[in-house]
Amino acid sequence: MADVIIVGAGFAGLSAARELTRLGRDVLVLEGRERVGGRSFTGEVGGVPVDLGATFVGPTQDAVLALAAEVGCDTVPTYGHGKNLIRWRGRVRSYRSTIPRLSILELVDVSRIQWRFERICRKVPVADPWTSPIAGELDGQSLEQWLRSMHAGASTRDLMAIMARVTWGCEPDAVSMLHAARYVKAAGGLGRMLDVKGGAQQDRFLAGTQQIARRMAEHLGERVILGAAVRRIERRAGTLTVVSERGEFTAGAVIVAVPPEHRDGIAFDPPLPGEYEELARHWPQGHLSKAYAAYERPFWRDGGCSGEALSDEGPVFITFDVSPRDTGPGVLLGFTDARTFDPLTPEKRRETALAGFAALFGDAASTPIDYLDYCWGAQEFAPGGPTAAVPPGSWTTYGRWLRAPVDGIFWAGTETSDVWTGFLDGAVRSGVRAAGEAHQELTRRS
Repeated sequence: MADVIIVGAGFAGLSAARELTRLGRDVLVLEGRERVGGRSFTGEVGGVPVDLGATFVGPTQDAVLALAAEVGCDTVPTYGHGKNLIRWRGRVRSYRSTIPRLSILELVDVSRIQWRFERICRKVPVADPWTSPIAGELDGQSLEQWLRSMHAGASTRDLMAIMARVTWGCEPDAVSMLHAARYVKAAGGLGRMLDVKGGAQQDRFLAGTQQIARRMAEHLGERVILGAAVRRIERRAGTLTVVSERGEFTAGAVIVAVPPEHRDGIAFDPPLPGEYEELARHWPQGHLSKAYAAYERPFWRDGGCSGEALSDEGPVFITFDVSPRDTGPGVLLGFTDARTFDPLTPEKRRETALAGFAALFGDAASTPIDYLDYCWGAQEFAPGGPTAAVPPGSWTTYGRWLRAPVDGIFWAGTETSDVWTGFLDGAVRSGVRAAGEAHQELTRRS
């Protein structure tokens, strides 16, 4: 028995547990995997810790930065010295700003669309976007349809496609324009979301982000139970029973801290109102994969390259330098298009990823000392990432039930946050919010 049972030991669930223990509540955290961290998962390539999931942090992400400082996890700047590269229409060119080097007409078009997008963001309230006067219009079309209605050029649409892949793990035709506008506004704008210096990719953790989750779990001790996938939640006269693969547990409140799509994997007795069930089916996870290659040293820096690159050819479409030091090893991170990357054999994935690195950084990128990739959409348990790719029609139809409590059940997870939705910071904020809601409800009852 516990005051509150939390489903999921990602950043949201563990943050909720920490907040509740501070408030004097007894908690249990049930995690289906044999590890903590959720979509934060640290592996190793060439002896260097690398993040297979959530990686970067930046200014205004105050919740996760404060948490990291509290548990003793320091950040380092993301390497960004030198020129960026772009592989575009068969040619590799260099540039030094967030917007790549294109023709004058293409740059004017990109600026025009960015200006129009930011204007729309100002009209969308983050907390309740369905109340915007233009919510129906925006939610009735995809980001791709909006771009075409604005007569965006081919280069602008292709750049926005790269943004959609790395942000939501989907193509622009799969995500609602209302969701895109709300998401960007919750991050503080396109510049804040996409930039390295001064933006969401400014810093990272040398030992990986999962260390933060591990240290939270260490502080919680036996309150965290792994291998305890939750299959059913029963509601009876103010008491909730949570049935998991590690047994049954009862509590006065439950916080479900998993992505909305994965709520559908839990049976509720009695069933939740129909809107909640439909929301889970209309809030799908995107699919995004990562590839890492390690080298003796970061050779691309010799030519004045930052390691940051974009490509309009797959499967690697964006890269970063995540080397631990100038002397080596050198480590390249590549985000890959899950549609073409995930179905390949491990050998073919390695071959195509290294070919993508070599097309940008030269033949030396073809012969790493180590290689590692990870396909979130292919995982057996809780697949998908980096966050929800919310399709047209979902916000205006089901959005008001995204985090509305039901009979002592509360909802957390980065998708439910109004600040930095989809990021680690949003996850932490959502856990603290849900903990406060559960505590308040238990106090009211008593």
